[in-house]
Amino acid sequence: MNIPTIKSDQVKSRISPWLINVAYPLGSKIVLPLYFGPLVINGQENVPKTGPVLLAPTHRSRWDALIIPYAVGRIVSGRDVRFMVTSSEMTGIQGWFIRRMGGFPVDVKRPGASSLEHSVEVLKQGEMLVIFPEGGIFRDREVHPLKRGVARIALEVEAQQPGCEMKILPVAIEYSQPFPSWGTSVTVNIGSPLHAASYDIASLKSSSKKLTQDLESHLKGIFQGKLKQTLTRK
Repeated sequence: MNIPTIKSDQVKSRISPWLINVAYPLGSKIVLPLYFGPLVINGQENVPKTGPVLLAPTHRSRWDALIIPYAVGRIVSGRDVRFMVTSSEMTGIQGWFIRRMGGFPVDVKRPGASSLEHSVEVLKQGEMLVIFPEGGIFRDREVHPLKRGVARIALEVEAQQPGCEMKILPVAIEYSQPFPSWGTSVTVNIGSPLHAASYDIASLKSSSKKLTQDLESHLKGIFQGKLKQTLTRK
C-alpha cells in the first residue's frame, strides 16, 4: 500500500457545520441503532463538558470513528470531536468525510512534528481530541502496549497552559465479533479521566512513561469489565 506523504499544510482539522448537522442525527438515530445489536455505553458521566480532553480509546474497527462521537460527542457533551487519523485512512471518499468531520492525518511510523503540534494547538483551544494510543486496529480483546504520544501531547499542553485542567479519558470499545457486521453488539466503557497536572511537567520523559503506564492500566481495567457504572442504552 502506498501511504501518501503528509505535507504540513494538510495537517489541519475543521468541522463542516452542514455535514455535522446531517451526520450526527443520521448516525445516532438510524445507522448505528439499525446496524448494530445492543449498543451499550457505560460511564458517560465521566465525559468533561468543558476544557481540553484527550480521548484515548482502544481501536478495534473503523467503526470506532463513528462510535466515539456517538458515545461522547455533541449529543452527550455538547461538543464536537477532533481525530488524529492514520494517513492511510485519509484517502478517497472516506478521507473527504474524515477531513470535514474533524480528522487530520498522522504517519504512525514516523509521526511528524506538524501532526503533534496541531494536536497541541487543538487541545489548547479547549477542544476534544481522539488519539488511538495502541497505534493501529487490533481484532482481539487485549489492550496492546500504548505509544507515548498521547502522554507527551497531554503533558505539553499542560506545560504550555498551566492550570488548563488537561484531561486524558480512557475509553474501551468492544465488539462481539472481530470484524463487526450487521447485528454485532457493542460495549463502550468510559473510565474516569487522568489529569496531566498530576504528573511532573518538568520531567517529560519519565512523566510520559508513567502517564502511559497509568493509562494502559486504566484501559485494561475497564476493558476487563471492572468499571462499575449504570448502563446507558442508546
